[in-house]
Amino acid sequence: MKIKKVAFIESKAPGNHIYSRYPVPRVGSVLLSTILTAHGYDVKVFIEDLAKIDWQYVESSDIVCISTITPTAIRAYKHAKRVQALGIPVVMGGAHVSFMSEEALNYSDYVIRGEGDESIVELFDYLEKGSPDIKSIKGLSYRDKQGAVVNNEARPLLASLDWLPIPDVSLVHEFDKSIIYPISLSRGCPFNCNFCSVIRVFGRRYRSKSIDNSMAEIRSATSHPKKNIFFVDDNFTASKKRAKILLQEMINENMKTEYNAQVRTDIAKDPELLELLAKSHCSTVYIGFESINPQTLIEYNKGQGIQEIKNCIKAVKEHGIAIHGMFVLGADNDDVTTIRQTVEFAIEQGIDTIQLMILTPLPGTPFYNDMLSSGRLIHQDWAKFDAHHVTFKPKILNPQTLHMETLKAMGRFYSWKYIFRHMAKLDFFHVAVGLYGKHAVKQALIEAKEYLNVITKLLETNNISQHNVSIQ
Repeated sequence: MKIKKVAFIESKAPGNHIYSRYPVPRVGSVLLSTILTAHGYDVKVFIEDLAKIDWQYVESSDIVCISTITPTAIRAYKHAKRVQALGIPVVMGGAHVSFMSEEALNYSDYVIRGEGDESIVELFDYLEKGSPDIKSIKGLSYRDKQGAVVNNEARPLLASLDWLPIPDVSLVHEFDKSIIYPISLSRGCPFNCNFCSVIRVFGRRYRSKSIDNSMAEIRSATSHPKKNIFFVDDNFTASKKRAKILLQEMINENMKTEYNAQVRTDIAKDPELLELLAKSHCSTVYIGFESINPQTLIEYNKGQGIQEIKNCIKAVKEHGIAIHGMFVLGADNDDVTTIRQTVEFAIEQGIDTIQLMILTPLPGTPFYNDMLSSGRLIHQDWAKFDAHHVTFKPKILNPQTLHMETLKAMGRFYSWKYIFRHMAKLDFFHVAVGLYGKHAVKQALIEAKEYLNVITKLLETNNISQHNVSIQ
C-alpha cells in the first residue's frame, strides 16, 4: 500500500480531576510523528484533551495511529472502530494495549507493544514495501490469515535515547491551546512500586539523553514563552549527578521559564540539588508520597517512611518550591482512618495541592494480576480505571466507602479556607485550583451515586463485568 498521509490520535480522558483544566499532552505520539515525518510522511497529531479531532483529516488519511492508556482505552477503541469502518488501517500503541494486545486487535489491525520508536518505522516499511518480514518486527502484534493473534518477540528497550529527535510540537493540532510544554528526557525507573505500569513498559534501568541533547530540547521549549515546561520523566532526579549538571546548565544559560518536575522524597537528602532546582526556576515538584500508613508504604514497595516524607516537605518548602502531593488509597492495610488522616496530614504539612487517588489495578502490573487471579477485580470498564473510581474489592474497606471517603477528603482539602487563604496572598493560581477542585469534587459526588449503584449490583452477583469493553 502507498502511505503518505498519517493521523495520530490521543484519546480524551474520561471525567475530571484536579488538573483536568491544565492537561499535560503525552509525548509519545508527538515523538513518533516526528520520526515518521523525517521518513517523508505527512503527519498530524490530534490530542483530544487540547482540541477536537479534525475528522475530515483523519478520515482522509492513509493510516491512523491511536495511542491509549487504560482509562482512555474505551474511547480509543471507539475511534478505531470508526476509522476501520472506512477501510483505513489502524495501528494502536501505548501502555494499555502493550498488555492487552488481543483485546486491542478487536478494533485495530496492528498493535505496537512497549517502545514504538523503531517498530513503527519497520511496520510502515512492511506495509509499503513488504519488507522486513512482518514476523521479524519485534514488539508487533497482529492477526494472521486464519485470524489468530500473533505476538512477535518483545523489542529490547532502546540502549540510547540520543538518536531520538526533539518532538515537533508544530505537528500537534492547535497546540497553542496548551499552556504546558511536555519534555521527556529519560525513561525507566529503578524502583518497583507494585501498582505502577511505568517499569513494565520502560524497564527499571534508568536511561537518559545526553546533557547536550537535553539542553537542545529545553531550548526548543523555551522558545514558546507562554508555556510552562513539565518534565514528564517519572523521576526527573533519578540520577542526582546528572540532574545537577543539567540544572546548572539551565542556570548558566539564564533560562527564566518556570517548570514542574516529578521527583521522589529522596531529593531532601541533597541540599545542593534542592538549591539548583530553586535557582533554575522549578515552580512545583510532583511527589508520589503514596501513603502515611507505614504498612501501606511497605505493601507498595515504596522504599520510604513517614519521617522521610515530612523531611522532604520541609526541605522543599524552605527552598520556595511548591509541592503537588499524590497519595494512593485503598491498600490492604488502609481503613477509613487512613483516608481521613491523610488529608489532615496534607493540610498540616502545608502541601500546596494534592491528588488523593484510589488504588487502581492497571493491566500489566503485579497488582492487577493479583486482583484478577484472586477474584477481587469488580469489572473491566477501562474508562473507570482513572484512579478516581474504585474498581476492586479492598481488604478492609468496602468499595463504596473507599470511593466516597476519598472524594470527601479531597473536598476537605480544597475548602473555602484553602481558597481564601490563597486569595489573601494574591495567589490567584491556587485560588483557581481550589475553585476547580471544589467543582470537580462536587460533580464527582453527584456522579458517584449512579456508579456505586452499578458497583453494588456487580458485587451482589460476584461477576466481573466486561460489558463496556465491547464498543457498539
